Amino acid sequence: MTDKPRVPYWHLWADDNGVSHQTRCELTDWDLKGVGNAAPQWNNTQERSDATVVFTVQPVGWVGEWHENPSPQWIVPLSGRWWVEAMDGTRIEMGPGEFSLGEDQDCRQDASGRKGHRAGTIGDQPAVLMTVRRHVPPVRRPCHLK
Repeated sequence: MTDKPRVPYWHLWADDNGVSHQTRCELTDWDLKGVGNAAPQWNNTQERSDATVVFTVQPVGWVGEWHENPSPQWIVPLSGRWWVEAMDGTRIEMGPGEFSLGEDQDCRQDASGRKGHRAGTIGDQPAVLMTVRRHVPPVRRPCHLK
């Protein structure tokens, strides 16, 4: 276990012009150590902050029209599949085993009425998500969390 893991995630972020984008990023800042008496494992400890955990169930056929994430938040699909579309037109799909960082606060509405992102469920089952809302200001730079 000498090679540090590279774990991919999607980052929905807003640029200085208030336009949201999707960028594929990786968690790369890992330490190999045990927790208590457990054997060593790879740990990626994010900066400490207040956070709120919210579980959501998006029904079959659900579409959340243009909106922003309430605060920078990790979004982890637990079951089902969902999609997210940024203002730049990038649309990604995710399911269990994938996750994203939603950080599109302070977007500016464009001429088409788009602001933030759209999202919706895929398929014939609800999308069950766990979000970890970080109570920190957004960073207008892709892949800043390593």
